[in-house]
Amino acid sequence: MTKASSGRTPARYAPAGGTTAPGTRALRLGSRRSPMAMAQSGDVARLITERTGRPVEIVGMTSLGDVSSEHLTQIGGTGVFVSSLRESMLRGEVDFAVHSLKDLPTASPAGIILAAIPERDDPRDALVGRDGAKLADLPAGARIGTGSPRRAAQVSLLRADVTCVPIRGNANTRLAKVRNGELDAVVLAYAGLARIGFTALVTEIFGPEDMVPAPGQGALAVECQTGDRGLIELLAAVDHPATRAAVSAERTLLAALEAGCSAPVGAFASQPAGTGRLLLDGVVLGIPHPARGVPSTMATLGGMGAVPPRGLDVSPSSEMIVVREHGEADAAAPEWLGRDLAARMLARGAARLLGAPGFAVASGATTNRDDAHD
Repeated sequence: MTKASSGRTPARYAPAGGTTAPGTRALRLGSRRSPMAMAQSGDVARLITERTGRPVEIVGMTSLGDVSSEHLTQIGGTGVFVSSLRESMLRGEVDFAVHSLKDLPTASPAGIILAAIPERDDPRDALVGRDGAKLADLPAGARIGTGSPRRAAQVSLLRADVTCVPIRGNANTRLAKVRNGELDAVVLAYAGLARIGFTALVTEIFGPEDMVPAPGQGALAVECQTGDRGLIELLAAVDHPATRAAVSAERTLLAALEAGCSAPVGAFASQPAGTGRLLLDGVVLGIPHPARGVPSTMATLGGMGAVPPRGLDVSPSSEMIVVREHGEADAAAPEWLGRDLAARMLARGAARLLGAPGFAVASGATTNRDDAHD
C-alpha cells in the first residue's frame, strides 16, 4: 500500500467578497504536491467555489511515486499517485480528490465515484524543442524525451530517424533536460504546460490526426466517496456533459481493449456542435507479440510493397504495426461507440500488439505507461 503524507497548503478558495454562511466548513481537496497537480486542483477549487459558493481548501500530499527514483513500472505505474489520494479520501482525511483523467484506471474501486468531469482543456500533445526546433527541424539521431509509449510510437512514425528516450520527473525536470542539452526535445501534454504557464516554450503542437491523444487527455477527474450524496450533488455543478460523453467513449475503448493505461493506445472523441453525434478515433501501435503470431494480413512487416488492409498501417522503417479505426454514434451512446470501435480494432489484430511486454523507446529500455501529469 502506498502511504501518503499530507499537510495543509496555503491554497484556500473562498467566495467573492470573502463571506460564507456561518458554520460552513471548507471542503478539503486532496492533491499531489507537484506544481502541475496543484495548479489543476486550484482550477477545480476555484470553479467549485464560483458555482456553489462553498470554500475549498487544498490538502497537498506526497506519495511514493513522487519521491521514488524507480521507473513507474517498477512501483505500480501511475496508479501509485491515484491510490494514495483515494486511500486518504476513504480514511476521511480529505473530502474529494482531483486527478488527471488519463491517469485514472478505467475500473472504479468500491466506495468511490467519479462525481464530476469539468470541461476539457486542450487534449493535444506538444513538442518543446531546443532553440525553437520543430520535429522536422531536429537532426537525425536527435534524442526526444517522453515517458509515454504512445507518444514514442507516434513520434517514430513521424520521424523514424530520431530516438525516443524514457524519462521521469515533473514537467520542470523534463524541460530542464532540454535546456541543459541532455535532450533535443520533449513531448508533453499541452494542457499540462498551459496549467503551469509554460506554453511559450512550445515549438510545435501535434493535431490528433498526427498524434492521437491518450484517452481522457486534457480532462480532469473529480472523485469522492459514493456515500456522500450531498457532496456528489454539489460537485455535479462543475460536471461538463459533453466532455463526460467524449471521455466515456475513449475510456470505454481502452477498457474494451483490456489495455488499461499500459499499452500504446490513443483515443480521441469529439462532438461537432449542433450534430448530436459523437466521433471517435482510436489507434493501437506496436510490434506483434511473438507468442501470439502474426496474422496473414500482417505477414510482410515493413515491406514497402505490402498493401495493408483498411485501418492497418505498417511502418516501413521500424516494422511497427498501427491499427487505426474511426466511428461515430449518437452522443447519448458513448459507451456503445467505445465498445464497437474496440471490437473492430481487435478484429484487425490489435490484440497481438496489446500482448507485447512493453514498447521499446530506446535501445535496451522499455516503458509501458504514460507518466502522470505530463
